[in-house]
Amino acid sequence: MRWRNFVAVGDSFTEGLDDPYPDGSFRGWADLVAATLAAEAGPDFGYANLAIRGRLFGNVVAEQVPAALRMRPDLVSFAAGGNDVLRRNFDPAALVERFDQVVAELRASGADVLLFRFADVMSRLPGQRLVAPRVALLNRAVGETAERHGAKLVDLFADDVFLNPALWSPDRLHLSAAGHRRVAARVLAALDVVPDEGWLVVPPRPAPTPWLAARGADLRWVGQHFAPWIKRRLTGRSSGDTITAKRPALAPMEEQFPFTG
Repeated sequence: MRWRNFVAVGDSFTEGLDDPYPDGSFRGWADLVAATLAAEAGPDFGYANLAIRGRLFGNVVAEQVPAALRMRPDLVSFAAGGNDVLRRNFDPAALVERFDQVVAELRASGADVLLFRFADVMSRLPGQRLVAPRVALLNRAVGETAERHGAKLVDLFADDVFLNPALWSPDRLHLSAAGHRRVAARVLAALDVVPDEGWLVVPPRPAPTPWLAARGADLRWVGQHFAPWIKRRLTGRSSGDTITAKRPALAPMEEQFPFTG
């Protein structure tokens, strides 16, 4: 096995929302990938996950990237910017320039770097006209940066299976357990590691919802998810304000919970 350790950096996508362990903590694609790599590498394989939900690109770069580099990782995943495209003050030119610099720095450390083109999440969310072009710009920059620096690209946007609502949680923004399993399989494929074949099984699409029931579901979604998000924006708060990294240091994988299913 080429990698002795793996450090994951980013926001809620990498932290693992909404793929819960039995105790209510979150698993996610990065834990699944780490468990697979550890099974091949042996008990000394180290894994750290520094990702925290709600983090903006600048926070990820300032707080997590230096910590990751101090661990001297063999493999590092870097997924950030998804929260920034939802902000009114989004500065695409500045983010793209800094993104390239960070990837260059990670690659210069000798690490293999995983980058992601984000799946199409905007088809289920408001603000498509504003946000979708930003996501497209970021995805294009990620692809160009990966090619320029020899990073490994995981192109989720090109995977139409992510248009299936079953791969997303009720908040319509975060992946479901099935979604995280599919991301893990795509990551392992990018690493030339054979994934659990069950992780690529496509769940059936939900049955079409009658118009009136769909509008009721939309109203419930606004009350349970969208309105609290707006309130946090107005008050300058983040969903991750009281959260710390779930795996802040390199450590062997535990056997406490199963990683398949």
